[in-house]
Amino acid sequence: MDVATSTSDLVVIGLGYVGLPLAHAASRVGLQVTGLDVSPRVADGLNAGQSHIDDLEPSDIAEMVDAGFRATTDADVLSGAHTIVICVPTPLSDEGGPDLGAVSAAARSVATRLRPGTLVILESTTYPGTTEEVVRPILEESGLVAGADFHLAFSPERIDPGNPAFGIANTPKVVGGMTERCGELAATFYGKFVNSVVQARGTREAEMAKLLENTYRHVNIALVNEMAIFCQELGVDLWDAIACASTKPFGFQAFYPGPGVGGHCIPIDPNYLSYKVKTLGYPFRFVELAQEINARMPTYVLQRAQELLNDSGLALSRSKVLLLGVTYKAGIADQRESPARPVARKLAAKGASLTYHDPHVDEWWVNGERVPRAENLEQALADADLTILLTDHPDYRPKLLTERARLLLDTRGVLRRLDPDESDGRRTTSPITRDGIQVL
Repeated sequence: MDVATSTSDLVVIGLGYVGLPLAHAASRVGLQVTGLDVSPRVADGLNAGQSHIDDLEPSDIAEMVDAGFRATTDADVLSGAHTIVICVPTPLSDEGGPDLGAVSAAARSVATRLRPGTLVILESTTYPGTTEEVVRPILEESGLVAGADFHLAFSPERIDPGNPAFGIANTPKVVGGMTERCGELAATFYGKFVNSVVQARGTREAEMAKLLENTYRHVNIALVNEMAIFCQELGVDLWDAIACASTKPFGFQAFYPGPGVGGHCIPIDPNYLSYKVKTLGYPFRFVELAQEINARMPTYVLQRAQELLNDSGLALSRSKVLLLGVTYKAGIADQRESPARPVARKLAAKGASLTYHDPHVDEWWVNGERVPRAENLEQALADADLTILLTDHPDYRPKLLTERARLLLDTRGVLRRLDPDESDGRRTTSPITRDGIQVL
């Protein structure tokens, strides 16, 4: 079959952490799906049954291929698509605003091949107004009119890599159309493989919903991060305070401190909203303050590491430091915006000798240099002057850490959690205490 000339129910542009799960979900319900990506390596790997993301196994890709899925770098596949979903990256520019280069390029590729009746949906996270102010004019260069000749909508992605409980099908899907008809068609499309579809008033409301979700998390994480700093000075056990507050059955949601924020959503997305607000002549002070607080957490980790070593008569510049976990969250290989890298840079700048361990990452580079990987976790814990736990992978059990590490700084509260190997099943928030062990 010639992929470039075939007809598809769906073409997904961008086969990363958002686009590939979407293609997989659509393929499973019998839709004829084609994937379009700029990377020949990604396309060739998928056609060979290989997966490059955490949430899909090679068996999942093989299932897709058997069902007719094909990946390509040839944009001509767009001319045969009934529905096109754009899932390309939207990073920050050097100036701190949204970089819509990939979105614009994808829209141009669609515009030159757009047919009447096609449904085009943007899923790439961006600021309110992008769908109609940026994507629509590019698509209408085709000579077709949005809302009349073709249909246009926005639907924010809600992918949570590594989440075993919620995936595409059982996570409610928000959609907003440029017109009521556009919204209805988008809702019908997603309703084929998503259990619950929520229609927003329009594209701007759908775009804002995504930014509201992540700004809410960003601000609350900053709150507990700042509290972690002054609670240490006040002698208050913040983790115990959070556990106590969490017993309230209404009006409170627990957030936890850490070495910083990672992934695409929290460090990046709120800046899109801040950017848009600034164009109106206003500062978005909550987002700016949250960004400032969360960005300084790697420096606070460095400070706590130095204090822990100094209390033991050791200097950071002559110490061997083991970093546990370099991905941005537990159980996955995704390193996007992981706070582990800025922590490592700061430690290296002070002369520390670094080693890392991560069951999901075979090679790790900092400042252009490859950081040695510890193959034997128990031996690495015993050899290091200081161990800093940065990502709470399941491998890092409290009993192992406390028995093997000389000095330990736990930035994720692992020592405050239930370890099924050493408990009677009762949850405890009491810290494991001995000299040389600290929880952030």
